[in-house]
Amino acid sequence: MFVSRIWTVIPAADPGISPNQTGLPGLPVVRSIVGALLTWGLVACVAGLVVSVIVWALGHHQGNYQYAASGKTGVMVAAGGALLIGGANAIVAFFSGLGAGI
Repeated sequence: MFVSRIWTVIPAADPGISPNQTGLPGLPVVRSIVGALLTWGLVACVAGLVVSVIVWALGHHQGNYQYAASGKTGVMVAAGGALLIGGANAIVAFFSGLGAGI
């Protein structure tokens, strides 16, 4: 039995919707909260970096290479977290622009 399928292409119509500043009330409050979360995240990264460097130094000084390796990992995680938090606006803007081009 031979079944023929006819594929139809439906053109995608642009609905004309874009982000705006006046859509919902309270946007300045949400921005303020997110900004505070960014600050807390960066403070946590600094604290994690300081603790990791201390663990790394003490582990190396005492010859405990497992602690030294854990300290190195903590330094990399804290630095990576700070990189992502600091670049959050740029990352979102990049992917938003990428998505708008689809």
